[in-house]
Amino acid sequence: MAGAVDTGEGAHGDRGRRAVDVDINLIPFIDTMTVLVAFLLMTAVWTNYAQLSIKPGGLGRDAETVPTEPPINLSVLLAGDGIWVGLSNGQPNKIDKVNDTYNFEALNTLLAQYKKESGLFTDRDDIEIAAEDAVDYQSVISAMDTAVATEFKGIKYVDPQSLSVRFKQ
Repeated sequence: MAGAVDTGEGAHGDRGRRAVDVDINLIPFIDTMTVLVAFLLMTAVWTNYAQLSIKPGGLGRDAETVPTEPPINLSVLLAGDGIWVGLSNGQPNKIDKVNDTYNFEALNTLLAQYKKESGLFTDRDDIEIAAEDAVDYQSVISAMDTAVATEFKGIKYVDPQSLSVRFKQ
């Protein structure tokens, strides 16, 4: 006779069926999720500190956004021989390298003078920064940090040929 096989679970009358209830250990899963949540929260905070707002400038401007009289712009060029700084309507200034490194303290002083004494940037915070091909990345970032420290937060990183001031002919 082909009949049901007793598995020893006959208390409820479940003949021929095995128990499917399994206890799952959730503690390792909860530990993993706790670590992931803590990690994501910490990285979300640090990404805000490492953020620098840069607007592309010099290329692709709309005709509607260009004013009839161009504003006076402050431009910074990191060149192989030093840092050039100047207004689009004035005489450019050159900050020579000291011991083959850029003098960012002098750049800080000069930008602070433009911010406070020129009267053009009391309600503006825009600046153009460009670098020649031979300039290393850290020097560009240091120039941007110097501009932010002197309250020029509207940084436009442009091509050297797109600067408002022609430092080298």
